[in-house]
Amino acid sequence: MSQTLRKISEDIHRNPELAFREYKAANWLASFLEGEGFKVQRSAAGMETAFIAEYVSAEGGPTVAILAEYDALPGVGHACGHNIIGTSAAGAGAALKRALSGTRLPGRVLVLGTPAEEGGGGKVLMVKAGVFKDVDAALMVHPTSGLSRIGGRSLATHSFQFDYYGKPAHAAGSPTEGINALDAVNIFFHAVACLRQHVPEDVRMHGMITMGGDAVNIIPEHTQVRYLARSYSLKTLASVVERVKQCAKAGALATGCRLEIQEREGYLARIPNLAISEAFIANLRALGEEVLPGVVDGKGSTDFGDVSREVPACNAYIRIAPEGVAGHSREFCEAAGSAEGAAALYLSAKSMAFTAIDLLTAPELLARAKEEFLKGRDS
Repeated sequence: MSQTLRKISEDIHRNPELAFREYKAANWLASFLEGEGFKVQRSAAGMETAFIAEYVSAEGGPTVAILAEYDALPGVGHACGHNIIGTSAAGAGAALKRALSGTRLPGRVLVLGTPAEEGGGGKVLMVKAGVFKDVDAALMVHPTSGLSRIGGRSLATHSFQFDYYGKPAHAAGSPTEGINALDAVNIFFHAVACLRQHVPEDVRMHGMITMGGDAVNIIPEHTQVRYLARSYSLKTLASVVERVKQCAKAGALATGCRLEIQEREGYLARIPNLAISEAFIANLRALGEEVLPGVVDGKGSTDFGDVSREVPACNAYIRIAPEGVAGHSREFCEAAGSAEGAAALYLSAKSMAFTAIDLLTAPELLARAKEEFLKGRDS
């Protein structure tokens, strides 16, 4: 099975597909799981590239979901290593089925194909569709640089689109007749730069100009900014969101432009589950991997955060590159297709399978995980 998994991972890596268009990757993974005896529902939860693969060893046991991602990034391909995430999830599911087949151990294994983590949030849509309603625990592994670890909190997100509308005029001949929509953008970016001094340290704010004008000799009539705010705390994030909107309004007020604001709630902050994390760490160490103790907070965001607020969940990070290699870089993309990436693929599949077996065979572990989850999900 290991060579088959490596080929799938390499095929996905060589054929990067963007959010909601991961047709090849979803088909390769779903077909593999069908070949392993899973019952597979394709085009799940209203998404063409989502799937639900199910195996039931015997009725009446817990349900453990293993999550697969397989979308790529624009321009840099699999620079987040989702080829490893998707294939390791399929491998863990197949290993679990083989281990459970012929036993009397009751349990249900799901491998969930979740599109568009990099933008669109397939897991969010699956949560809303009720896919996790009967799930007892969820597992996922993500490649990383530096030492392997278990993910702690992630940042919740909120996204904006700001459109400024001014009045065009000849930039040299009659500039006084124009209303400059790019000036409004410049004022907005200056205002949020000043705001950074007055927000908590965990807050992250960043964006880009997606429309800046049409020609240098025309006063820009329409400009557009896409912007993102993040925080561990939903309460803090709500406050920052309002202040960012005031910064956007300042640009419009100062220039006389009309402002249209579109906004969307993004991913929720991930809630780590220490009970499952301890079991995962023990399995990684038993497999010979050096792992940081406890859970480690990150500065990124993931739609796995939404899953962690529905069910007890654990998101491990497995080393594929040395410390200092940045995620979303070309170097990280290269590592995701390397021999080190393949080794991480096998380790990820084994460690998830072992942790899932712990959850299926140790009722006290699952009970502790659920108790901890109920105490922490409203944070």
